[in-house]
Amino acid sequence: MERVSPSERLRRELDEALAGVGRQEDPIEVIGRLGARLILQQALEAEVDQALGRARYERAEEVFAYRNGYEPKTVRTTGGPVVLERPRVRNATEVGYASRILGSTVTRTHALEALVVSGFLRGLSVRDVEAMLAETFDEPIVGKSTVSRICEDIRDRYAAWCGRSLAEHDVVYLFLDAVYLRMRPTDEPAEGVLVAWGMTVDGRKVLLGLRLGSRESYTDWLDFARDLTQRGLVCPTLVVADGAPGLWKAVTEAWPQALGQRCTVHKLRNLLAKLPERHHAEVKARYWAALDEAASPAEATHALAALAGDYQKAYPSFAASLRDDLDQLCTHLRFPSEHRKRIRTSNVLERAFVEVRRRTKIIGRLPGETSALSIVWGVLELSSRSWRGVTMTPRAAAHIERIRRGLTNPQPQRQHEEVTAA
Repeated sequence: MERVSPSERLRRELDEALAGVGRQEDPIEVIGRLGARLILQQALEAEVDQALGRARYERAEEVFAYRNGYEPKTVRTTGGPVVLERPRVRNATEVGYASRILGSTVTRTHALEALVVSGFLRGLSVRDVEAMLAETFDEPIVGKSTVSRICEDIRDRYAAWCGRSLAEHDVVYLFLDAVYLRMRPTDEPAEGVLVAWGMTVDGRKVLLGLRLGSRESYTDWLDFARDLTQRGLVCPTLVVADGAPGLWKAVTEAWPQALGQRCTVHKLRNLLAKLPERHHAEVKARYWAALDEAASPAEATHALAALAGDYQKAYPSFAASLRDDLDQLCTHLRFPSEHRKRIRTSNVLERAFVEVRRRTKIIGRLPGETSALSIVWGVLELSSRSWRGVTMTPRAAAHIERIRRGLTNPQPQRQHEEVTAA
């Protein structure tokens, strides 16, 4: 006689809950929890089926391992504890089987861990985090020691992350920026944290590096770039950053073949600061039109030069500032058209920095360099799970490859190559 599997029992419970939905005080909660348990249980059972090459009670010509019943496993989640039946495999270690879904050490989900980290980053003490979770779920979810281990785990994971190889990331677009934090409320000036993101040749966005950088000096950025290179990062095709002189000097030395794109949003802010407010609307409109409507870097450069010329007599500092960065403001137009608006600004970093500042401001006092960087990394690492990269079509990939070949084998006689919209 075949025994009923845990997933089948859960399916029957779910059917009963659906049949009696009118008699339940909170049917959505009941059905939601049962449905989540069923999906997880089915995944665990399917994982074993795939590993053994056969379903339950199915015969096979060659058998190398056997099922050995189930063991209950409680996983702490943001919806409360979830009890699952983890399938056991006889001699699992010898045959090399281990569940990727619910390993032997898994006792909490990443979402619950995110709640603990978020509470910690909001300035709550370990006891406060413990009490907050108990109050939210009407029962103790994690203890003080668990909260401490999660926070310690963040530091350990950050240390491992800092030393990991970057050779697997074929970075096309590299974004560099810095966020300023005060280790203590009285610290002046704030401490700079240098950050590097990349978009890879397959369109993924990945957090690459993080370190203290004092005042964003040339030496700080060069050391940062060298560390990325030593860990296997190849020369990016395009570097996107704001106008920090030390940064660009370091980029030129570290990756001499890379193209440079000046952040168009940062630059516009700087330009508007040199004009009376009555001119802002017109300048903004002409500035973005020059970049949005141009089919090549040369067209955009011509339009921006005309803008500078129109304001030269009345506002020479505005005109000079715009002319200084004409080429770097238009570099993105050499790349695939579907990527251009994403790669002409470092605002992908700015949005993440808003969350970093919000979390660290509440803490007020950061206990030291390692803890501060671990906290910043924790916030960025959590937010990175929802990052959106770029669409890398075969046509876009071929376009980028042509640019890369041109950088490797430059043609000096063609200083201003016209690149039409891809």
